[in-house]
Amino acid sequence: MGSLLTAVRQAPDLVLHQLRRYAAQVVIARPHELSSVLVVCRGNVCCSPFAAVMLGRWLARAGIDVHSAGLVGPGRRSPPEAILAASRRGVNLSTHRSRTLTSEMVATAGLVVAMDAAQAREIRRRFGKPASQLVVLSDFDPTAAASRVIDDPFGQSASAYDRVYARIERCSAELAERLLRQRLRPESCSDPG
Repeated sequence: MGSLLTAVRQAPDLVLHQLRRYAAQVVIARPHELSSVLVVCRGNVCCSPFAAVMLGRWLARAGIDVHSAGLVGPGRRSPPEAILAASRRGVNLSTHRSRTLTSEMVATAGLVVAMDAAQAREIRRRFGKPASQLVVLSDFDPTAAASRVIDDPFGQSASAYDRVYARIERCSAELAERLLRQRLRPESCSDPG
């Protein structure tokens, strides 16, 4: 019975994934000058700093700066499990310290990337960021997942970090590819497909 309930709960995200993926591609396909991307998660100690480094690697060649911030608590270190899991993917989080999201950060970012829809709504509500400059990272996942939320692995096992970081890397690669393609595309063509 439990697996049936789980399947029913996950069905909407699986069914809506392609629609959300298309909508996210439409957002980034709109012609605008993009010089910075801001990646946001709850605490800015696990997910958003990792995603920012991954995106930054790919977007640096296009002159796009990538930063990260969180909705709560500044000055915190990434946990040891996050540092270890990130290092296995070539990302150094050992010197990272969390930053709290500010109005100025949101206003100056050409694109804000949230880890889930609730965070995106909170960014719109608190900071007035228009939906045309805000996306949910998992909407770029080339693989439909059971949940739209990129899990927060804080306090979990090393394998949870590995699983979450694999998804973030996959989604970040797709987002970066789309942004780079958009940068190289003539302005007259804005088909996100």
